[in-house]
Amino acid sequence: MSPQLHHARFSELDLGTMYDLLALRSQVFVEEQGSVYRDVDGRDREPGAEHWWYSEEGRVVAVLRVLAEPDGSTRIGRVCTHPDARGRGLAAQLVTAAGAGRTGDLVLAAQSQLRGWYERLGYEVDGPPIDDAGIEHLPMRRRATPG
Repeated sequence: MSPQLHHARFSELDLGTMYDLLALRSQVFVEEQGSVYRDVDGRDREPGAEHWWYSEEGRVVAVLRVLAEPDGSTRIGRVCTHPDARGRGLAAQLVTAAGAGRTGDLVLAAQSQLRGWYERLGYEVDGPPIDDAGIEHLPMRRRATPG
């Protein structure tokens, strides 16, 4: 079965789906990477927040979150893929789909080891490294293209 792409605002999500999105984020960032941080930060519920994910055979296999920033940029974050679904390009497809058609810059904080991966998707480093819950991240930006 092929993965199914979904996206919704918080108010459109049922409780089971939101639970599954948060569970995958926790599995990857907290359990696998050992990063203790406040994932449920209140931003998932913002009016402009969007949740994008792939599901396959009834389970969530890749997720990301999109936020509207005060400066007019769009922030992509919480990008992760279930270990069993890695290597299939799902995260890259999510980042590309979530960024398509946006008029402002796209910004994100990439784990440093993923710099090249994000560069291949059109992002460039936009500042010095930052420590985010014990993991070095790089601020990155994909500038809006005129048109």
